[in-house]
Amino acid sequence: NIINHSLATNTRISYPTMNKTFIGLAVGGVDQDQNYINKAKAIRLDYYLQEDSDNVKTLSLLWLKNFLQVFPNKLKDQESIMVSYFTSISRQEEFEGTAKKIIPLFSVTYFLSIFFSIVSCMRLDSVRNKVWVAALGVISAGLAVLSGFGLLLHCGMRFAINTANAPFLILGIGVDDMFVMLASWQKTKVTDKIEDRLAATYAEAAISITITTLTDVLAFYIGIMTPFRSVQSFCVYTGTTILFCFIYNITFFGAILALNGRREASNRHWLTFRKVKSDQEPEDSKCYSMCCVGGAYNSETGAELEHPVYFFFKKYYGPWLTNIWTKALVVVLYIGYLAVSIYGCINIKEGIDLRNLAFDGSYVIKFYDDQSAFFSKYGPRVMVAVTKPVEYWNSTVQDELETCMSRLENNSYVDPELSESWLRVYIAISKQMLIDIQEKSAFLENLSTLFHVVPAFEHDIRFSESKQRIDASRFFIQTINVSTPVAEKNMLIELRKMAQECQIPLLVYHPAFIYFDQYLVIVSNTIQNIVVAAGVMLIIALLLIPNPICSIWVTFSTASVLVAVAGFMTFWGVNLDSISMINLVICIGFSVDFSAHISYAFVSSDRETANERSIDALYSLGYPIIQGALSTILGVVVLAAAASYIFRTFFKIMFLVITFGAVHGLILLPVFLTFSASRRKLNSAKLGKITNHVYSNEAFKEKMTSDLNTFRGFVGEQDRDCPCFSIPNVLNKSCASHGSFPCNRMTSNTCPFSSSVLTAPDPKHPFQMTQQFS
Repeated sequence: NIINHSLATNTRISYPTMNKTFIGLAVGGVDQDQNYINKAKAIRLDYYLQEDSDNVKTLSLLWLKNFLQVFPNKLKDQESIMVSYFTSISRQEEFEGTAKKIIPLFSVTYFLSIFFSIVSCMRLDSVRNKVWVAALGVISAGLAVLSGFGLLLHCGMRFAINTANAPFLILGIGVDDMFVMLASWQKTKVTDKIEDRLAATYAEAAISITITTLTDVLAFYIGIMTPFRSVQSFCVYTGTTILFCFIYNITFFGAILALNGRREASNRHWLTFRKVKSDQEPEDSKCYSMCCVGGAYNSETGAELEHPVYFFFKKYYGPWLTNIWTKALVVVLYIGYLAVSIYGCINIKEGIDLRNLAFDGSYVIKFYDDQSAFFSKYGPRVMVAVTKPVEYWNSTVQDELETCMSRLENNSYVDPELSESWLRVYIAISKQMLIDIQEKSAFLENLSTLFHVVPAFEHDIRFSESKQRIDASRFFIQTINVSTPVAEKNMLIELRKMAQECQIPLLVYHPAFIYFDQYLVIVSNTIQNIVVAAGVMLIIALLLIPNPICSIWVTFSTASVLVAVAGFMTFWGVNLDSISMINLVICIGFSVDFSAHISYAFVSSDRETANERSIDALYSLGYPIIQGALSTILGVVVLAAAASYIFRTFFKIMFLVITFGAVHGLILLPVFLTFSASRRKLNSAKLGKITNHVYSNEAFKEKMTSDLNTFRGFVGEQDRDCPCFSIPNVLNKSCASHGSFPCNRMTSNTCPFSSSVLTAPDPKHPFQMTQQFS
């Protein structure tokens, strides 16, 4: 109780005003007896430094920095009182300190990414092991960070504190693309030339990673439209660095694949680079075979041996997921998931708690906690400024000012008893002292009387250089009932609206309004960015994925992930503010990644049915998606331990984005694509249209003769005596199999019927054939 420890124990202190002075923001935790203080738990002391000139401002800044260094040591000797403190530079100092504390975590992330990449790319084959490829793939992402950040810093782009999140994110993106390219490389034939293998890798992977890069980069560049400079900085740095990541992947990492391919082609050991045996000898031990024998590959396909996870997706997971009962279960679960997400979106909270801008354990947090505990009854003391010269001595102007002040005071967020107006006091004093202030000269000359009675009012009036005019002045109103972000936003909207409706130019202002202002635009700006980004994503998908239906499904998947992330933010205690808005923009780009990979693999598959194409897509990219998701989560998981709300929020939303994105890519989208897959030319429905086309004997003979003449012209004059060219011989042989022809030259590459399969459905009519195009 500060009253019992003061020298004023015999003085009754009225509250919240004492001798016409508002003390509601100076004395807190008050226990009142009517309008007088019985007990008080806290007192707040404000000290204002001079900033009249640049030199004085510099000295004040030095004083503040010295204060922050010295004052904490002074408090160590204080045992009877608890002190919290805050300065005008505290928040900036905290931001800079937070960045310095986060940088060491990046080295941990780098180690985790390299370790995970090496483990996931490791093989029990001394030649096919890709340890160096994995490690250099992570280094490629690191070089992209250096290049992107270095270029922008060289160009003078400002670096906001939240931009420190970007390297963690870029690392995950770069490693994700590395896994996609590596998966395509492993499908190529190991006996082909390195140039051909790399060409085949780019042919399969380039479109997929180009789609994801374009969507990511554009998502971030769209984020530049936001009015928040911190968001703009983050989006510029991250978008540019992702572009460098793509360049490094198709150049630097491509070169790494080529060099590694040369090593494998010469059957050299992954560590010693010495040639090893390709076949195991009977007398070789298992340990020797694992360490010193390698270079095995699939003799049927010519590609590297499959990783067990690929086999799992192809033989077990894919068929299980495309089962009709599994599909039904997935749809039901998706409906429930969507309902929960929408519920979360409806209940999402807006606004940021200022204490969250400091790192854990900071003196700033203690100050905000004390402020909330003892001084939350009254809100900001808002300045009402007259921004242009007016005739204050004119009774009409006085009435208009009084009308404006009365309207502001009648607002539900304002206490009318606690306003402060130098004009009201001046008019009252002039009436008591019988001073006429209806003329300009008398009004200006007698202001010194006002300043003598209330010296503080001298700071509320700004005179012209000649002292013959009042250029601006200010009054104060006291806000109440503004304990939540929603109340702060509504209070700001209503006060500004009333000020604009006044005939005299008024401005309502408080330093805290810079934070309240974001509440006015955060929702509309977030929706704007999401809508624009989603539209751009759809256009890119339509251009690069050769199937409009699949493009729509990709866009739908993006929207679904976005709703889920926004909804589950509510359950994880994350508010919608300028920090989380950045991550929702990220969500658009990342949610496209996994969906685009699966969709492109689906439409690129040459399988016949939709289920088979879905299985093929999972077989091709299921494991790379798991690798990419885990690598991205590992890239940001260290931020969960960061001593800062900004970085923990980044981790939470990125975890949600990657988790839901992977779920859509591996579960939901493969199922949904089977529902509306477009028909291919191998489709059984189309085959049915031509299967029943039956040739009569004469028509068939004429067609066969024409085809044989075409074939004779193809193989050359010297082969015309081949016994295969007589129509009876052809018709008497088993035409359903090219290998049964007596002539060795009739292979699948030269046979004119290599595009046809001929069957005789009716034994009674051997010359009546059915043609099916293969």
